[in-house]
Amino acid sequence: MSVPVKPSHHTESNVSTPSNPAAASQSPDAPLSPGIHSFEVGGITQRYHVYGSGPFCVVHSGGPGIFWDYMRMPLLEQHLTMVYVEPIGTGDSGRLPSHPHGYTRDRYSRFLEVLINHLGVPKVHLLGHSHGAFVAAYHALYRAERLAGVVLYGGAPVTGPEHGEEAGRRVQEFAAKHAGHPGLADVLAAFGAMSGMSDDESTVAVARGVLPSYFANYWDNEERFAPIRDTIRATYISGMDEDLSPDLVDDRAALKGLEVPALMVVGRHDVICGPRWSQELHELIPDSRLVILENSGHLGHVEEPALFSDAVRDFVLQTTGSESDTAR
Repeated sequence: MSVPVKPSHHTESNVSTPSNPAAASQSPDAPLSPGIHSFEVGGITQRYHVYGSGPFCVVHSGGPGIFWDYMRMPLLEQHLTMVYVEPIGTGDSGRLPSHPHGYTRDRYSRFLEVLINHLGVPKVHLLGHSHGAFVAAYHALYRAERLAGVVLYGGAPVTGPEHGEEAGRRVQEFAAKHAGHPGLADVLAAFGAMSGMSDDESTVAVARGVLPSYFANYWDNEERFAPIRDTIRATYISGMDEDLSPDLVDDRAALKGLEVPALMVVGRHDVICGPRWSQELHELIPDSRLVILENSGHLGHVEEPALFSDAVRDFVLQTTGSESDTAR
């Protein structure tokens, strides 16, 4: 992507001081100094956040359109330098001229390529969650030059009718399991409203509405999980290109040739991208690894944070090629 990149860095007063002295001694303007950063890509702002120390892991959140902050992973920040991307179209990153259309995997990947180059390190690991896992898979397939590994968290090799039917079946299982619960009707109504999303307000309402189904058992842990539900933010992204054609996915053939080390992480109770899909990804991708979190849904990094963090940390440390890969 040949576009001008103009840095515009910011620091954040409440960022924890990293344990790595080298990171702490960096200039606040360095691309990997702790805090908030942004730069211009072809006139569009790309914003990201840096926490922690150690090998570098770039994180792409899901949706598309869900703001980045639900992906904060403090346990991983104790071992890795976590670079949380605000995907274009969300938060304080810029909007495309074609907004809410045009946010294809290829475009997200192009912005990731510029961001990873901007960080100035030889290689990084890329972790994508949900829709972000589709983006991460695409990036690993077609722009892998600076990837040491990829984590496909709650992803799948396909979208479209087959994926939708499986999700529908899983939602029915969720409904049967929680039949009679007073909150179930609202969750099912939110799923019914999903196809009618057309603006930021309706997108936030749907995201918060369906969220109880994204946990293995939300209502038995509501005091713990309700604050996450209440703070979810989102932008409406149509899922279509500028010409209003859907950005459909079928990576099954291509993934057989993926050369980047890959880890799949999925919750046993995930209704959106359940274990079937991560198992299929694992079978498609040569020499890949699969971790199933037995007591999680779609948000294992929240439900079983220690197990999730151990799996990702071990994978990153084992697939970091050399000390030069983590040199600042």
